[in-house]
Amino acid sequence: MRLFVTGIGTEVGKTIASSILVETLKADYWKPIQAGELDNSDTHKVKSLISNSKSFFHKESYQLNDPMSPHAAAERDGVTIKLSNIIPPKTENHLIIEGAGGLLVPLNNKDYILDFIPNTNSEVVIVSRHYLGSINHTLMTIRTLKDRNISIKGIIFSGNENKDTESIILKMSEIKFLFRINEEKEFNKETIKKYAQQITL
Repeated sequence: MRLFVTGIGTEVGKTIASSILVETLKADYWKPIQAGELDNSDTHKVKSLISNSKSFFHKESYQLNDPMSPHAAAERDGVTIKLSNIIPPKTENHLIIEGAGGLLVPLNNKDYILDFIPNTNSEVVIVSRHYLGSINHTLMTIRTLKDRNISIKGIIFSGNENKDTESIILKMSEIKFLFRINEEKEFNKETIKKYAQQITL
């Protein structure tokens, strides 16, 4: 199984969701583009939350110094992100791929995160978090993937339940609800393991 984890925006819980998926499947993990926090990258964060010994953490294709949109971070570093340089790792294991921000985050002057997803041969998992406007952002994300004929595995809701929001998203999109990540005091190995033991994909 190959899953590409995308969000409806930034800071919606993609890295925690990726950690849970990695632990559930004992999957490998790959963050193609890391912008900023190179000493505490998403790869470092996921690795610190995983308990199993099977998962392998693949090196990023691009490590950029500034925490900003990849196209701008790359420009500051004097490089140009090329889709041809973002090569999915070879593995016999399940693979969780974590995107950067949302689907239309620019990689350069012509390509988006969305343009890279078909190269990964994966199904997309959407992470949605509730805020004013999140219904629109979630449904636009789903519509964009469907318009490109990209397979959607399902949706993860991050944060406490909001029945009104979730019911209309699921009804209008007709995609599968995978699981919820509740507000927790702390996310650590035990928390991630607890979620992983309750999930069937």
